[in-house]
Amino acid sequence: MESRNPVLSRRGAFGQQSSGYAPSVYQLEAMYNTSSYAPPRSMTIDDVVVRSLLTLGTLAVAGAAAWILVPDRLANAVALAGVVVGLICWAILTFGRRVNPALVLGYAAAYGVTVGVVSHAYNSFYNGVVLQAVVGTALAFGATLTVYALRIVRVTPKFVRFVVAAGFALLGLMLLNLLVSLFHVGGIGLRENGPLGIAFSVVAILVGCFYLLLDFRSIEDGVRSGAPRKAAWLAAFGLTVSLLWIYLELLRFLSYFYDRD
Repeated sequence: MESRNPVLSRRGAFGQQSSGYAPSVYQLEAMYNTSSYAPPRSMTIDDVVVRSLLTLGTLAVAGAAAWILVPDRLANAVALAGVVVGLICWAILTFGRRVNPALVLGYAAAYGVTVGVVSHAYNSFYNGVVLQAVVGTALAFGATLTVYALRIVRVTPKFVRFVVAAGFALLGLMLLNLLVSLFHVGGIGLRENGPLGIAFSVVAILVGCFYLLLDFRSIEDGVRSGAPRKAAWLAAFGLTVSLLWIYLELLRFLSYFYDRD
């Protein structure tokens, strides 16, 4: 079998030894000084885990700092700035052609600030809801990973199309509710404490879990196909986006029951 090493496969080197040819001292020295080809390392599950921890750690640190340092009078402005910066990073990462770890961490930091401000506001009105939402998000992640590992739900192309369509539909309804709320108080009731609002939050949480399934499938496919190691940053980015979605929806969902007490 022919070697893939460019040194060993070149004619005039080891490739001719079978015919009785002995390389000269100069040829041996040239062969020794020639660096062998080393293919770039492929992405592994460990790479994804490490980069996901770095990304989520950045988000948590930024969130904690915003919770402690941002005064109430600046909360809205700081949260909006975080959303804008995060959206810019998201757009570049989503539509760009290069993986940029700095942008992934920048997205995590920007949205971490926003999440910290929002979480502080929620916790001021509903003491303890943030801890419950964090625990709920962790449980949702673990349950979804178990469902994927056991192949209880199979991520087929049809399932992918359904999840993507559901995500766009939810975003469209949120935008419609926001536009209506500009003219009528409360909008169309999707974000109010009532049967419609609770049902909408449940659906949104489920869709967030479905997106986690897509993330797991994408990671598995990347590892199997030998994706470059740097692609682990995109995997960490996708997981962070899905977990943020689930956390924020859980925060709102749990707050409804605080209102009812």
